[in-house]
Amino acid sequence: MGDDSEWMKLPIDQKCEHKLWKARLNGYEEALKLFQKIDDEKSPEWSKYLGLIKKFVTDSNAVAQLKGLEAALAYVENAHVAGKTTGEVASGVVNKVFNQPKARAKELGLDICLMYIEIEKGEAIQEELLKGLDNKNPKIIVACIETLRKALSEFGSKIISLKPIIKVLPKLFESREKAVRDEAKLLAVEIYRWIRDALRPPLQNINSVQLKELEEEWIKVSSAVPRQTRFLRSQQELKAKFEQQQAVGGDTDGGGDDEEETVPQVDAYELLEAVEILSKLPKDFYEKIEAKKWQERKEALEAVELLVKNPKLESGDYADLVKVLKKVVGKDTNVMLVALAAKCLSGLATGLRKKFGQYAGHVVPTILEKFKEKKPQVVQALQEAIDAIFLTTTLQNLSEDILAVMDNKNPTIKQQTSLFIARSFRHCTPSTLPKSLLKPFCAALLKHINDSAPEVRDAGFEALGTALKVAGEKAVNPFLADVDKLKLDRIKECAEKVELVYGKKAGGAAEKREGKPVAGKTAALPGPGADKETKDAATKAGPLKKASAVKSGVPPKKGKPATAAGAGGAGAKGKKGPETKEIFESELSMEVCEEKAAAVLPASCIQQLDSGNWKERLACMEEFQKAVELMERSEMPCQALVRMLAKKPGWKETNFQVMQMKLHIVALIAQKGNFSKTSAQVVLDGLVDKVGDVKCGSNAKEAMTAIAEACQLPWTAEQVVATAFSQKNPKNQSETLNWLSNAIKEFGFSGLNVKAFISNVKTALAATNPAVRTSAITLLGVMYLYVGPPLRMFFEDEKPALLSQIDAEFEKMQGQTAPTPTRGISRHSAGGGDDGEEEEQEEVGNDVVDLLPRTDIGDKITAELVSKIGDKNWKIRKEGLDEVTSILNEAKFIHPNIGELPAALKNRLNDSNKILVQQTLSILQQLATAMGPNIKQHVKNLGIPVITVLGDSKNNVRAAALATVNAWAEQTGMKEWLEGEDLSEELKKENPFLRQELLGWLAEKLPTLRSVPSDLLLCVPHLYSCLEDRNGDVRKKAQDALPFFMMHLGFEKMAKATGKLKPTSKDQVLAMLEKAKANMPAKPAPPAKSSSRVVGGTAPAKFQPGSAFADDLGSNTMESKPDPKKAKAGGLSSKTKQSNVNSNISKGNASLPKANTGLSKGSSSLTKSQSIKQIEHLESEKDGVISCLDLILKWLTLRFFDTNTSVLMKTLEYLKLLFNMLSQEEYHLTENEASSFIPYLILKVGEPKDVIRKDVRAILNRMCLIYPASKMFPFIMEGTKSKNSKQRAECLEELGCLVESYGMNVCQPTPGKALKEMATHIGDRDNTVRNAALNTIVTVYNVHGDQVFKLIGNLSEKDMSMLEERIKRSAKRPSAAPVRQAEEKPQRTQNISANSGMMRKGPAEDMSSKLNQNRNMGSHSETTHTVPREFQLDLDEIENDNGTVRCEMPALVQHKLDDIFEPVLIPEPKIRAVSPHFDDMHSNTASTINFVISQVASGDINTSIQALTQIDEVLKQEDKAEAMSGHIDQFLIATFMQLRLIYNTHMADEKLDKDEIVRLYSCIIGSMITLFQIESLAREASTGVLKDLMHGLITLMLDSRVEDLEEGEQVIRSVNLLVVKVLEKSDQTNILSALLVLLQDSLLATASSPKFSELVMKCLWRMVRLLPETINSINLDRILLDIHIFMKVFPKEKLKQCKSDFPIRTLKTLLHTLCKLKGPKILDHLTMIDNKNESELEAHLCRVMKHSMDQSGKADKDTEKGASRIEEKASKAKVNDILAEIFKKIGSKENTKEGLAELYEYKKKYSDADIEPFLKNSSQFFQSYVERGLRLIETEREGKGRIAPSTGISSQMEGTCVPVSTHTVSSSIGNTNGEEVGPSVYLERLKILRQRCGLDNAKQEDRPPLTSLLSKPTLPTVASSTDMLHSKLSQLRESREQYQHLDLDCNQTHSSGIGTTLASPSSAAANIDDLKKRLERIKSSRK
Repeated sequence: MGDDSEWMKLPIDQKCEHKLWKARLNGYEEALKLFQKIDDEKSPEWSKYLGLIKKFVTDSNAVAQLKGLEAALAYVENAHVAGKTTGEVASGVVNKVFNQPKARAKELGLDICLMYIEIEKGEAIQEELLKGLDNKNPKIIVACIETLRKALSEFGSKIISLKPIIKVLPKLFESREKAVRDEAKLLAVEIYRWIRDALRPPLQNINSVQLKELEEEWIKVSSAVPRQTRFLRSQQELKAKFEQQQAVGGDTDGGGDDEEETVPQVDAYELLEAVEILSKLPKDFYEKIEAKKWQERKEALEAVELLVKNPKLESGDYADLVKVLKKVVGKDTNVMLVALAAKCLSGLATGLRKKFGQYAGHVVPTILEKFKEKKPQVVQALQEAIDAIFLTTTLQNLSEDILAVMDNKNPTIKQQTSLFIARSFRHCTPSTLPKSLLKPFCAALLKHINDSAPEVRDAGFEALGTALKVAGEKAVNPFLADVDKLKLDRIKECAEKVELVYGKKAGGAAEKREGKPVAGKTAALPGPGADKETKDAATKAGPLKKASAVKSGVPPKKGKPATAAGAGGAGAKGKKGPETKEIFESELSMEVCEEKAAAVLPASCIQQLDSGNWKERLACMEEFQKAVELMERSEMPCQALVRMLAKKPGWKETNFQVMQMKLHIVALIAQKGNFSKTSAQVVLDGLVDKVGDVKCGSNAKEAMTAIAEACQLPWTAEQVVATAFSQKNPKNQSETLNWLSNAIKEFGFSGLNVKAFISNVKTALAATNPAVRTSAITLLGVMYLYVGPPLRMFFEDEKPALLSQIDAEFEKMQGQTAPTPTRGISRHSAGGGDDGEEEEQEEVGNDVVDLLPRTDIGDKITAELVSKIGDKNWKIRKEGLDEVTSILNEAKFIHPNIGELPAALKNRLNDSNKILVQQTLSILQQLATAMGPNIKQHVKNLGIPVITVLGDSKNNVRAAALATVNAWAEQTGMKEWLEGEDLSEELKKENPFLRQELLGWLAEKLPTLRSVPSDLLLCVPHLYSCLEDRNGDVRKKAQDALPFFMMHLGFEKMAKATGKLKPTSKDQVLAMLEKAKANMPAKPAPPAKSSSRVVGGTAPAKFQPGSAFADDLGSNTMESKPDPKKAKAGGLSSKTKQSNVNSNISKGNASLPKANTGLSKGSSSLTKSQSIKQIEHLESEKDGVISCLDLILKWLTLRFFDTNTSVLMKTLEYLKLLFNMLSQEEYHLTENEASSFIPYLILKVGEPKDVIRKDVRAILNRMCLIYPASKMFPFIMEGTKSKNSKQRAECLEELGCLVESYGMNVCQPTPGKALKEMATHIGDRDNTVRNAALNTIVTVYNVHGDQVFKLIGNLSEKDMSMLEERIKRSAKRPSAAPVRQAEEKPQRTQNISANSGMMRKGPAEDMSSKLNQNRNMGSHSETTHTVPREFQLDLDEIENDNGTVRCEMPALVQHKLDDIFEPVLIPEPKIRAVSPHFDDMHSNTASTINFVISQVASGDINTSIQALTQIDEVLKQEDKAEAMSGHIDQFLIATFMQLRLIYNTHMADEKLDKDEIVRLYSCIIGSMITLFQIESLAREASTGVLKDLMHGLITLMLDSRVEDLEEGEQVIRSVNLLVVKVLEKSDQTNILSALLVLLQDSLLATASSPKFSELVMKCLWRMVRLLPETINSINLDRILLDIHIFMKVFPKEKLKQCKSDFPIRTLKTLLHTLCKLKGPKILDHLTMIDNKNESELEAHLCRVMKHSMDQSGKADKDTEKGASRIEEKASKAKVNDILAEIFKKIGSKENTKEGLAELYEYKKKYSDADIEPFLKNSSQFFQSYVERGLRLIETEREGKGRIAPSTGISSQMEGTCVPVSTHTVSSSIGNTNGEEVGPSVYLERLKILRQRCGLDNAKQEDRPPLTSLLSKPTLPTVASSTDMLHSKLSQLRESREQYQHLDLDCNQTHSSGIGTTLASPSSAAANIDDLKKRLERIKSSRK
């Protein structure tokens, strides 16, 4: 046993890994003890065993394994880290434990699995168990099923998710193993216990015997609700409660508590697989369904019926199918088929669920109409269909269709519709049945309960009863006000009978729980399965129950219906007490009234009521009043009393004192008694009659208010207004409206019938009496507070004058909030009256839209119109769309019934004609406005296709689509868009445009939503793929959208969704998620419950930068900063301030409270003195101020709105001090401080008082010290858009100052955009604004010179002339450096960097970076010479840098380089205006020409044309033409830039008149033709410029858009002519070189069209043709260098791969011609090529030379033939002809040998020549003959006895040879007689010839240097056109400055291409070396 002792000493964890099983067994035992001993679940001991637990359960020794399992169980139970082992241990248990024979092992394995579930690892365990079901070993399968069953029975279906288990059940029932089937049956029974019948559909296809057995088992399952008996660690309180109940033994009492919790809502539908049926429809279905025989139609329908029996259908496009079924239902004469089609529809609706919703709107009207059928089976089928369809959509969507049928004359239709409404209501909850829906339905149903047909009445009662039950009395009673008692009882009776779909459980729970205080704890428990409504019910039912019991006094079951409804939105609101119940009172007769009155009033009082003496009547009234004051509410007979008051003389009382008393008494009765509407009707007429009375009016109004309080304002107001307008008295009318305006403010707006008022208001607006009109407008203003902008829609038809008054009134109300109601709420229980109020407030706005008078355009959407829209001819389609537009324009607001229009429009969205797509989009936009919120029902079938259009490649189409989607979303809200899979399907499409637009849209919309449908999760995988999209924009948009997705879905869900990504992608995406988590915004808070809404914002709202508010949410300074809108209304709350201050404290803690308390009083109602005092107080609080600066600035912005000037002055005074102090403190404003303050400050710049404007400007100046000027710029820019002209002018001036002080970099976003914006104000109608704009641009001009014109872009002629005039007048030289900047910035920057640590993170870096930017700008401007003024600034900066550099460049420039710039010597400071002719040819001509040329490239067509005509004029006059010398390149550059501009910009600009473009083209071409006729000037064009010019001209010739123009052909013909001129007249070397480079570029460019290259080659051929005349003027060295470069880029092999053989032929032709013209001399011109081996040029030339010599050698044999052959060969170089000739010879008897020899020669020379095609067509014999012959010749020539070819070289040949090359051997070698000569002679001669030709081993260097023959050419081969452009442009730009500043700096020359372009090329050549030396000197001096 020695071994034992060894392992006994090991520590436990090592024992557990030992190879001896005994050691392991011992280790497991000890581990078990250890695990039970450790108390702390987080002890480090646990981590030691993390990797071992799997080995515990998979031990190979059965005995040890048992112990290991026990230890593992203890570990899982006690260790905190056990969760990490779940996967591996579970798979070990499944594979190695469940197959053990020992029952104990299995039991432990099962316990371990359950323990893992308890520690919250259910998902992982379930996954492993489900994997185990696929194991081949049946034992393992059985054990896994048993474990799943046990887990389900103990933990319940909420923790064990059933869907995956149910999916595998049918497979388990098919198993061959009986044990598996039995266990599966037990599992099915257990699942049934939890989800009941939801299990039936998934199992319907199993073996019928098994199903029967299952059914039997299921029947035995107890009906008691299953309960969770084992709990997760997180459910410990539940566990405690459960144990407590077990102990008490009473499961019945508390059972209800978590009843809702434990019965999860498992939907059978979710457990099913979807079936695709569209493809399975019979092929001839659509023909059959239209067939004339009903039997065929029946067959078609039966086929569909069979398919739709599938309980779950795959989504797809069912539109066509639904359409034909709808047609059958609506139009088929055979009722059997109608029923069948209805069944099909209900099958579709059931199978598709929500996906059928988009078709519901089309089908429902048809079914409702069809209810006229009497046959019960048809009616039943229709009922089933419409009920199934209802479940796929919402009542809201169908309401229009249902209400439309309610007035149908047919009683059956009315009855069935009411019954359908009743059934639909049962599916609703109070939240899905809001008042806005109840209202129209109740109104329609009230008509039904008064119908003559009894069945209609019954149905109406049932529907109203259901509504009452669902929504509760509080919601429904207002609509039942006029129903008599009998009918009301009948409705209540119906309500009690109703069984609700959603309410049953909740009701039950509430009953059990009555009187128990624990209501609602359960809702706090986590439970993904529990549905929300149930939880709510559980929470709310308890307290509600009490309320209802108190109230009704009946057993709870029949109590308040809202409680039974559960989940009550309305039910949850505070209930009214008994007194709020509507008081119904029948009318009493006069006698009864007198009796009742006599009982409570003194007798004398009754007698004197109609006394003739007014004093008696007055006394009587006084007694009456005392009596009423003393009466109790319960005993006051209100109706009797008011009838007594109305008794003669009643309201005709003549004495005003009596009348006043009378009216006062009415008010008292209404206040003190139970005042009914019946009583009110008695007095209202009289009150309205007196309301206009001067003396009694106020008493009448008081009485009306009291009645309104008793009978509710909506009813009272309606009665009062109707009465007033039935009278003729205008005073009464206007006073009634005034009373109503006040009443609305006092009572709030809830419940008012806007529509009725609006019709009365319209009457009032049309009144002749101005007082009535004014009152009506005031009333509208008050209504606007509650209703908002939609109110205006009703009055758009009014006269403009009236409309402007209404608008003015609305404007006044903008920004005000509706006051809190002070009356009408006293009778609500204190519990939550406000909430009810709030809810109604929210609805009002929407209601109003519903009330708009809508037109039904359904009948106008005819089949004809729909077919037009779908026509093949686009013009007819367009007509159809135009018709739709006009229909919508006429109708303005429409009903949602638009027939077949959606389908027709949907097809147009992918029309090939983009104009029609845009038109369709604008129709859809119009449709959204016209239809309002009802457009919801079309989101799926029309809205989603619009999203598809976002993927269009055209920018404008996408923009239109986005606008349409936004217009729709505004009407529908986002829920409809996000529901379902449609959006995720769109995002799935890999279209970068679609993705970036859609993500951008979601990023904009999601942050505004409080909640989103869960379907948003479906978009996440596609969002992830967008994050890795190839397109950068898509990636960026996806990253932007990420935080907003996370905001709604949460990080966990998003991270979980990465599970399916590839590992690499997953890591990247997770990193992005982490990043997004940090930036995740908070969800928008629910709207504040304030029973009133802010409608308009304040005036400056449009400046309110969005970012400011968003930043605030993210920053730590404040939870939510009150933005100025809210602040203005109610000041800042002290609490918010305090929190802000605390978080911001950085200095001056002591003084904070003072600063704070001072401000907290600062609401907007401060008096002048208080405001001033507080500002003075702030002045003394320096330290505190910085800490809460943002608050102070916001508070000061409120002061800006103070009407008192002295407060405003004081505020501005303080601000000046404040900003001074801040700049001394080196403080920097943060973004949100600036953005919440600057816009309001800028508003004040437009104040009428000069003093204030001056102060504001001073403040703005100081702001720049603490906030970067570049950030100020956009704010001020925004200010220029104001309506206030003073503000515009001041802002423009301020912009000028900024540019003057800080240079052009302050212009944001770019100088171009900013200047364009400023320039628009030159055309302003206000003179001061115009001046300010002009001055600002002149300022910029002074800083920036001529480039301003370019930045401004196109101005109208008038504006341009004004500007030029102003610039001329200012005649101010560009001033010195921005002094202010130099003074302030540097020193400030240094301090800042030292100090910034102390501050909040301010833009300190910003400033210094600005400064660096300025430096860079400075140095850059030297080189390009655009901003000469900056040059000096740079010097200042250098001096500031401790004088490290002394810069003497200006001197250098002035002295040394003058000779280059000859024309520059006479500076002429201002040459602006161009004289139309160049009459004065004095020395400043050059500058004038420069200027005119710079205008040629102008973006403005007219400017360009003017400049071109001027140049043309100069060129046409011979004496003046030479003035252009030296400017040719410049002119050509400007010209092809203009060509480029036309090509890229003008041609694409649809607004531009194309005639303009043709004019411009003709001017350009005209002036160039003139130029190229003057040879001396034409030759000045350099290579680079010619290359670009040719490029531009050829592009123009190929521009198809030009051809489409009227005079396009003419233009192209002119271009042709021009091109010929250019080729002929320009410098031949340059043009050849340019064409070669252009050909090379075009062949390299993939985007270049083959047509382009072809035209370039045609130009080259033209040049080749000209070569014989021009060869002597050409610099061949340069051309050969170009060809060498070309051949280097395109070796012969590469050229052969080209699609066409043109390039290679062109090249060969060119070389051949050159060889022909130059002969062997051509080889002397290769001097410029450094490395000749890089291309085949040299070899090729030699080949050509040799070939031509060979040809001449053969001449004596067959002179003519040979000659002709050489000629042909030289001219065409066609290989085929030569080979054909050779083969001809071989074929002929005489010449066969000669032919073979030639072929041999040919093959040797052209080793790559292909002779295959010639051999292919010949016989086998001929082929072998040729091969043999060639071999023979080879051996002959190689062998020693080599014989010379039969042709001897004669003197003739010698003679012909000599002239060919001067370098050939001149003396004739050999004899002249043609005798045979030995081969050595020829070999020698060949050697010499080859050597001379530079072939073979004679190297290039051995030859005498040829460089002496040619000096280096003056120009580089081709100046790259960009360098050229750069230099030319800078030259154009500088033309003016050059003449004003002699101190041109040296870089100038550098940038202008080593001077060659400034002086004439010849002088340049001479000076190059000189220049180089100087440049070196300059560089060294700089170092």
